[in-house]
Amino acid sequence: MIAIYPGTFDPLTNGHLDIIERGAKMFDRLIVAVAESKRKKPLFDLNDRVTMIEESVLHLPNVEVESFSNLLVDFMKEKNADVILRGLRVVSDFEYELQLALMNRKLNANCETVFLMPNKKYIFLSSSMVREIALLGGDVSCFVPKPVNDFILRKINDKGRT
Repeated sequence: MIAIYPGTFDPLTNGHLDIIERGAKMFDRLIVAVAESKRKKPLFDLNDRVTMIEESVLHLPNVEVESFSNLLVDFMKEKNADVILRGLRVVSDFEYELQLALMNRKLNANCETVFLMPNKKYIFLSSSMVREIALLGGDVSCFVPKPVNDFILRKINDKGRT
């Protein structure tokens, strides 16, 4: 069975990695689908986000990382995927995620969504918090995989030079 874990991953956090690692145990193949998401104006460009994730999942042989810019249900069809994998941190995530799951099912009746709760130590963690802390000069190394932290440090240092 093939699952897709979609998101902007700007940047990938340890909470995301927790979901990826657990999803990799559940599915034959897991595709981490990095959304282009120009509307959100990400800190990292699409290629950097893909590279950060690829470097963070090297230990997971059944995990692939790809970018997409079309409808998720269309990307699923392209990849012959059966399931969308999503993480739920808090109750407030559920309403939004439920709407997405129902809309995806409306667009493709065969689309199933599986929700995983992250490890409790990651419940508070979000990409937006990590970005904010990093941009204000804080240390985010305990919140993100090492390859991601390295990208963040380079990005912050490059911004400081301009």
